Amino acid sequence: MGASVVARVESAMGCRPVSENQVTGGIRIRMLGAFAIFRQEQALSLPPSRKLRALLAYLTLAPHALRREHLCELLWDIPNDPRGELRWCLSKARRLLDEPDRPRIETVGGTVRLDLRDCDVDVAEVGQQMQQDIGKLDSERLRLLLARFNGDFLDGLEIDRSPSFNSWLVAQRRRYRAYRVALLDQLVARLPEGSDESLASLDVWLQHAPFDRRVHELILRALGRRGRVKEGDEHLAATARSYEAEGLDWSPLRDAWREAKAVRALPSVSPIGAEPALPEAGDGPGLQGHGRASIAVMPFTDITVDDKVRGGPADGLVHDIITRLAKLRSLMVIAQGTVFALDQRSIGPDEAGRTLNVHYVVSGSLHRTATRITANVQLIETRSARVIWADVFDHKLDDTFFALDQIGDQIVSAIDVEIESAERSRAILKPPSSLDAWEAHHRGLWHMYRFNRVDNDLARNFFQMAVRLDPTFSRAYAGLSFTHWQSAFQQWGEHDAETDRAYEAASRGLLIDERDPAAHWAMGRALWLRGKQEQSLDELRSAVDLSPNFALGHYTLGFVSCQSGQAEAAIGSADRSRYLSPLDPLLFGMLAVRAIALARLGRFEEAAEWAVKAAGRPNAHVHILAIAAHCLAMADRRDEAMAYVASIRTLRPQYSIDDFLAAFRLSEDVEALFRRAAQRNGLG
Repeated sequence: MGASVVARVESAMGCRPVSENQVTGGIRIRMLGAFAIFRQEQALSLPPSRKLRALLAYLTLAPHALRREHLCELLWDIPNDPRGELRWCLSKARRLLDEPDRPRIETVGGTVRLDLRDCDVDVAEVGQQMQQDIGKLDSERLRLLLARFNGDFLDGLEIDRSPSFNSWLVAQRRRYRAYRVALLDQLVARLPEGSDESLASLDVWLQHAPFDRRVHELILRALGRRGRVKEGDEHLAATARSYEAEGLDWSPLRDAWREAKAVRALPSVSPIGAEPALPEAGDGPGLQGHGRASIAVMPFTDITVDDKVRGGPADGLVHDIITRLAKLRSLMVIAQGTVFALDQRSIGPDEAGRTLNVHYVVSGSLHRTATRITANVQLIETRSARVIWADVFDHKLDDTFFALDQIGDQIVSAIDVEIESAERSRAILKPPSSLDAWEAHHRGLWHMYRFNRVDNDLARNFFQMAVRLDPTFSRAYAGLSFTHWQSAFQQWGEHDAETDRAYEAASRGLLIDERDPAAHWAMGRALWLRGKQEQSLDELRSAVDLSPNFALGHYTLGFVSCQSGQAEAAIGSADRSRYLSPLDPLLFGMLAVRAIALARLGRFEEAAEWAVKAAGRPNAHVHILAIAAHCLAMADRRDEAMAYVASIRTLRPQYSIDDFLAAFRLSEDVEALFRRAAQRNGLG
């Protein structure tokens, strides 16, 4: 089947064009190369209009119906009758794509869309596959996807005086080049090293990503293993010149060539017919020794002004994002000067990610109107070219700096959460014996966020592994401290002993990196366990001062304050944490903090509503269910309260108000409030 697909592609490329009125069968659209439409394996003779082809291509990739006004603005530079020209293009497109019983061009309510579900579209197949895990594809499937590439995206289809379309075209070309490189990267990883197919694939890869250090390292290693020292020397010399011209460091390639020559006597080709072992799921093939995740935030495009103008709000937003990500201390963040230098050389986000050899790259655009400012942002996994997160942030434009500050907060927090989630998912798929310190840490986080005793013990083991592998990894000590905190709070271990262990681990993390907000967060929690509330609050304030985007710091400030501090401040901290991390694994706690604070203020009905939301989270533990039962009782909603009591009895038959109060550190008046509620719901 695979061979027939390739044969169809190759034969169609050289087939005889037919006229539009001969259209009678299934359709295949090619956009990876010169735009072409095939029916029954024959290329249709398209009208000479470049804008017709551009319109069809743009509609093909549109995720939803588009307004006619938008299409006119995109493609026509204020002609006499843009709507008339659009109607003409659509009529020609219908003759190409529609059939009597199968209309594919839909025009409803001033909008236009293409329905190509029954058509073979090369960019659709490649795009859909790239959003899956291409690390699981075998060599044959990778070859078939690569066979879809017959050239650059919409080769030769630039439109004069259509800057918006041309900007879109450049972005799509960069994206599909990145897809092609990612597929080649995966294919080379599966081929026998130094084989003819491997070298040919490396050559294509190099053409599309000339500054990707990984491809140069593989070429040099292959040449070294084959004993082709002269060619390797020449390749290194040419690469060094091109790197120096771009201001890039080529010394890692020099070291790679020395190593390749040192091992050139080793076997270079696997046994005939043997399929090389696949890389671990989720691994970046070129990032050996994964270590701390790295990220580059590329300059955003300000589509409100001329692209060439620098120093405006878009650049300011990127500067803030880079600074705030660096303050989190959890990622290695490429400096602003480097990413702006690459952008000035017209190196796109995907290529920049490979050039810098980082795990993730952020790109986006900014658009301003008289009343609103909107940022479109996406986070890309460099080696797979997969978009792992994308979002639109929109803010009312009362104050530009305030709006940018709010948008920056949301972007940084979302990036932090999404990368942590991606790293956890990647680490959980690897054998424990193969983990490095960073991966062990994220494996620990995966278990830690299950919030049960068994997983908490497993999380502790992985955090201990992380600090053994890297004793200078402060964030792993914060995770280790949290598992001891959980054991004390949930009464899974002897309280005082677990409290001491939580404090000891937090102290080590703080000694290693006193500017890590997570280290201060861990210390704040440990001090709270010891009953030192003011010192706890000081540490937690230090955490959010060091990184205002640290959602867990804000949450824990609220957690401590809601019990005996200022209730209004607790609500503010809880709301801030939810704003920064609306899908946080500890969201149940953020909601519960608000419920307790509202109960302290006597707003029992509101407290009950927030407590029910907290208890509805899938990872809510028994104390959260108890908060719901108590707040419902305060609001005189006894039947609902009793339903939560039944759930508590299922989890812990002997659970009572004494267990609840032993976990928290409530002031006397708040403790009395919860005891009265427990008498009403039967937990007294």
